[in-house]
Amino acid sequence: MAIYFYYGDEDYLIDLELKKQRDKLDKNFAGMNYAEYDELTYADFINVLRTPPMMFGKMMIVLECAKLFPDRGTKRCDLLTYAFEDSQIDEITYALENCPETLDIYFVERYPRGEKKKPDSRRKVVKLLMKFNKQEFKTIPTYKVADLSNWITKIGKEHGVKLKSDAIDLLIRYKGNVLREYESEIEKLALLAYPEKTVTKQMVEEMCTANQDLFNLTDYIVSNQKGKALLELRKLLKELPYPMLILSPLQTMLKKWIVIKLNSKSMSNKELSMKVNMHEFVVQKTKEKLRNVHLKDLVDLRENLTEAESRIKLGKAYSPTEELENAIIR
Repeated sequence: MAIYFYYGDEDYLIDLELKKQRDKLDKNFAGMNYAEYDELTYADFINVLRTPPMMFGKMMIVLECAKLFPDRGTKRCDLLTYAFEDSQIDEITYALENCPETLDIYFVERYPRGEKKKPDSRRKVVKLLMKFNKQEFKTIPTYKVADLSNWITKIGKEHGVKLKSDAIDLLIRYKGNVLREYESEIEKLALLAYPEKTVTKQMVEEMCTANQDLFNLTDYIVSNQKGKALLELRKLLKELPYPMLILSPLQTMLKKWIVIKLNSKSMSNKELSMKVNMHEFVVQKTKEKLRNVHLKDLVDLRENLTEAESRIKLGKAYSPTEELENAIIR
């Protein structure tokens, strides 16, 4: 029997750890000896803590804390903030300390990325869970390049390839600290490199062409080269035929640019890097790029794109492509 408490803002690492533990179950009975719960009454919750395995081997139960309890039958309530009575805390404590030897229970609390939230240790149920096997899963900040490099190297080894240092640096510039995306990107890079076992910077550039084209598009937009911006947009639309696949990352990039432009004089590159989740090098290059761009122009462009996005989603756009083009050249 073991009780685990996983929490943090990097849900991808939490998912990897849960998968790792699930893979340890007896393969013959894994389907019956694994269960997830995201909404329970209090009585059912106590029963779950006493669940014996359906067949031979261990039973693994995952309880997603953030959506576990119904709140007076109307809204779902977080286990860690639920108003338990003292007698209920005592009952939960007894159930956890005396659950079957063949039962492993994983309490999982996921927080929004970058908010640096932690469980409220003043609450009795949190204090109780902290007594068991607790582990925090934190987002790797973009300015911690060495940690991100180690992560990429690790994923590369799992896919049987080694990434050159300049390839890793470029991949970080493209993908930042979104760990979930590295798995699929490195899988594709491994296929691109085959039968070789080394991934080069050139391969990363080839794989991330769409990203680079998006950077080119934004460069042309902010430098008011509207003709080149339209040509770049049409090139992008050949690879990403639905405009929303371009509009969404473009909006995200503009939002970060506005934050950088607004705070470029009052915040250091490191502070901005932490605020917008971008590599310090990229922050510096972005500041240089935006030096002669007016903040109002960035805000106006984002408003135009937001309006275009709304019209496309509501089905009011005669042509989504033309809607996006008009927003860019307006």
